[in-house]
Amino acid sequence: MRHSIFVEEQGIFSESDHDEWDESALQIVAEVDGQIVGAVRIYRLDDFGLWKGDRLAVLPHARRGVGMLLVRFAVESAGVRGGYLMVANVQEANARFFERLGWQMRDRLDYHGRPHREVSIGLGGAVAADVHSAALAWVAG
Repeated sequence: MRHSIFVEEQGIFSESDHDEWDESALQIVAEVDGQIVGAVRIYRLDDFGLWKGDRLAVLPHARRGVGMLLVRFAVESAGVRGGYLMVANVQEANARFFERLGWQMRDRLDYHGRPHREVSIGLGGAVAADVHSAALAWVAG
């Protein structure tokens, strides 16, 4: 399914979107009537609770609602596994979607020739999000 979205439909990758993270990532899928209609993967980036979510893909006929459920489930899944923060790089066209789900907008970047946005969300509630914001301000300041 990811191949049909990222290679065939969007042309982000020429042959395959698979990389070294596929082996260790938790693959989350959405299924409707026995058919997988969406997927996202999440993985831990460090020993302190930093997680990354990526490769969110939903088939065109299921895009209403399924993406939101996958993102929320991914955030919850990383949180119950001890995560304090999840980061992602999302296509600029989808940044508003993530913002509506509570993600913080960060830097703009280019990924495989496409405009993307770094985004983040606290996983441990308001306290973890406040600590992260303070840490970002301290590092940046």
